Amino acid sequence: MAPKSTLTARQLEALGAPRLAELLLEITANDAPAKRRLKLEITALTSPKAVAGEIGKRLGQIARAQSMLEGPKVKELAADLETQRRTIIDHVAANDPAAAQDLMWQLVDMADDVLQRSDDSNGRLFPIFVDAIRDLGPLAKAAQSDPIALAERAFKALEQSPYSMEEDLIESLGPVLGSAGLDHLKQRLIELSKQPVQVPPDQDRTVIGLGSGGPIYLDQIMSSRRERMIAASLRTIADVQGDVDSYIAQYSIEARKSPGIAAELARRLLAAGRADEALRIVDDAKSHPSRFPNFDWEDARIEVLDALGRRDQAQAARWSCFERFLSVEHLRAYLKRLPDFDDVEAERRALDYVERFDHVLPALAFLVAWPALDRAAGLVTRRARELDGNHYEFLSPAADALAGKYPLAATLALRAMIDFTLIQGRSARYRHAARHLLECESLSGAISDFGGFDSHVTYKTRLRAEHGRKTGFWSLLS
Repeated sequence: MAPKSTLTARQLEALGAPRLAELLLEITANDAPAKRRLKLEITALTSPKAVAGEIGKRLGQIARAQSMLEGPKVKELAADLETQRRTIIDHVAANDPAAAQDLMWQLVDMADDVLQRSDDSNGRLFPIFVDAIRDLGPLAKAAQSDPIALAERAFKALEQSPYSMEEDLIESLGPVLGSAGLDHLKQRLIELSKQPVQVPPDQDRTVIGLGSGGPIYLDQIMSSRRERMIAASLRTIADVQGDVDSYIAQYSIEARKSPGIAAELARRLLAAGRADEALRIVDDAKSHPSRFPNFDWEDARIEVLDALGRRDQAQAARWSCFERFLSVEHLRAYLKRLPDFDDVEAERRALDYVERFDHVLPALAFLVAWPALDRAAGLVTRRARELDGNHYEFLSPAADALAGKYPLAATLALRAMIDFTLIQGRSARYRHAARHLLECESLSGAISDFGGFDSHVTYKTRLRAEHGRKTGFWSLLS
């Protein structure tokens, strides 16, 4: 049974149509979007053909508006546009698919003007236009649109919109465009790429910013945007057509050596049954050693090796990722592929390696995530001096994980953060440091032997002696 506070359709039905009508009029009296929705529903019920005209009229009003929108106004416009979109799908399409398609194009064409004059920082408007683009395919299919005319319509939208709609639009329309429409669209894009970009005289060029090389002109930005649109569109067409070679051709030889792009290309070649070529692509790419590994490239290479039946090389690659980056996922994948009992010894060897790892905090994070909390606790107590208290993103989760069974190790992790905060005078962190000190006090009762480390009382006394003047911190403990 639904909670008493939750309204249900059955409860509302009990009010009866007359009372519901009165309530709706009252509720929507000062709510323009809701009132418009009611009017559309009534129009759809009484005159299905007229509802298309109402939607077109409203979309035209929105497109012609000039006022800048933010906050509640953006929310109101988003609700209005979503109402129009849903009504096109739910009511117009059933009676007149061609009219529904035209209205959806009208909505899509508004995206540039609407987004330009709206503060859409909360992301309310853009998803509506994306949904409208995705609606175009089913509507075009229902309307039995001519593939060539549809390709021309799509080309116009791609050429004029400054927003990246290529992938969604072409994927949505792809089944309706078919080979003929996609080829036509592809040809139009290639023709556009060959047309020189018109550069205005210097006195007429619009400066929109300054860079290290001097002024940045609007025509430069638009030219770059056109190049990106054409390349992205041709790649998407190639994907829709299953043409891997055309997809690869959109990248220069040098670009294909980028690890991220190489991974993308290799996976497409792999899906096409061309694993040997996929391996050449990934091996030609430069996977630079980095603090931030490119796991996409690493994983693509492993997938290719597996596809080629090179199991030992794939396993070696997984182990290498584990060793270089302490990757939990790659070690799990490595162990999963070992025979029974071999995985136990391999896991022990891996965890030994982690404990000896040069950088203590990534090692600690690995052991907590695995989890191997006994080893994590041992790591903390052995290498307490190496704990950098600035990195709370490692130490705070470790302290939480260790507190239950390993209170001394948790305390040392907390102390590292406290010490860093007070030594560096990071007043913005005093609140956290005070909380950590209270946690240390709570944990102290569960520690029977502090070993070579200060007891909680001794530690707190030392803090008082060294940082007694940091009243902002101590006031949080009183």
